[in-house]
Amino acid sequence: MITARAILPVFLVLFFHCFALCAIGDQQPPNVILLLIDDQGYYDLGCYGATEFRTPEIDRLAAEGIRFTDYYAAAPICSPSRAGLLTGCYPRRVGLETWVQRADSRVGLNPDELTLAELFSDHGYATACIGKWHLGFHEPFLPMNQGFDEYFGLLHNLDPVETRYFEQSGGVPVLRGNEVVKRPADPNELTKIYTDEAIKFITENREDPFLLYLPHTMLHNPLGVSEEFRGTSDFGEYGDAIQELDFHVGRLVSTLKQLDLDQQTIIVYLSDNGRGPGRNSQQPLIGRKLTTFEAGIRVPAIVWGPGLGIDQGRVSQEMIHAMDWFPTLSTFAGISVPEERIIDGRDLSALLTGKASGIDDPMIDDSLNGKILERRPWDPGDEWKELVSQKEFQDAFFYHGSEGALAAVRWKQWKLVLNPSLKLYDLESDPSESTPVRNPIIIRKLRGMAVLFQEEMRDGEREVGRIVD
Repeated sequence: MITARAILPVFLVLFFHCFALCAIGDQQPPNVILLLIDDQGYYDLGCYGATEFRTPEIDRLAAEGIRFTDYYAAAPICSPSRAGLLTGCYPRRVGLETWVQRADSRVGLNPDELTLAELFSDHGYATACIGKWHLGFHEPFLPMNQGFDEYFGLLHNLDPVETRYFEQSGGVPVLRGNEVVKRPADPNELTKIYTDEAIKFITENREDPFLLYLPHTMLHNPLGVSEEFRGTSDFGEYGDAIQELDFHVGRLVSTLKQLDLDQQTIIVYLSDNGRGPGRNSQQPLIGRKLTTFEAGIRVPAIVWGPGLGIDQGRVSQEMIHAMDWFPTLSTFAGISVPEERIIDGRDLSALLTGKASGIDDPMIDDSLNGKILERRPWDPGDEWKELVSQKEFQDAFFYHGSEGALAAVRWKQWKLVLNPSLKLYDLESDPSESTPVRNPIIIRKLRGMAVLFQEEMRDGEREVGRIVD
């Protein structure tokens, strides 16, 4: 005899499938704005505890959306971090795990990789990259060959290590597509002119779905601040630059509201890597950019989309990472990630909309790209199969240093540092990584995850794009 209790799970699955299909069928796919700040530290927004400067516009996004406490960039340095975000893959998988791509680099993001922009463009989205690229500087690697219809910004950083390549040609150029529109770039105006270009793109594409990737040059050194914001914070030029960024985030949101696009747009606000440690006793994370201490790679993350069912006023302690946005945003857009693509991100759409209570909730598997991690090979062998489940492995995060080496593993609240010796930390009770704990079972589980990950990367690593003479 079939009972009501037995029918309920099936009914819920069918209900949510129908809900998703109806939502996609009845309205235009959502617009997506991916805001990536350069070198912003974990504590460097008001909603993350900053008191030295004010960020009311970004704080409002958090208050009207979800703020994540345990979000990880793909790497603690620029180029690998961006590769992970745009491909949904650990930078090692796509061959870009080491350091950054300078102007003389002969490698870049392989054109054979599928970027978020290519996927969305193939499904009718207008796409633009406005800001800093840093994923290769030869023709095959440029933004407009990686799925973006439009590009405006700098391919490079403005630090002395990179500007020296342009001393004989008048300085680092600002580009529109492949055309130089200004030389040298003025760091004091970049935040404003990027936002001006973003508003122009949004306005011109307001009738169609769009994907806007806005990777700001700020807050990378050398800092740039316009005269209007200079001296406005209590934290020097860095605080001033944050307040200027905040103002221009407000301009973007105001534009969406003026164009009646705010209820059909998702904004994801992220930093590409950490910057420095906490500044008071309520800010316990330690570490700096380039390191795999928590403050080097754990960064701010906010998602906002009140008209698209994203929870409002929520603080989530779920551990998520940069690779998760690829399948998640694809699901919101009604796009299935092609079956031949193996990626490392999880579809968090059910979590963001409150249909799932956490990462372990089976309802997450009911979302459009919810089963995408099943494409990753899983054959743990006799040594690990009783200790590490496939789901546990999929929900772990693997820290890589600025030189690309695997440095640590996190699962739930546990972080196992691998070198120079194994050290286990309970980040829930000891976020400052001050006192290693003894737990042989957890140490062996996370060590097993590290071994399995290394094996997977060895067998599944794809080639970096390379220019050959």
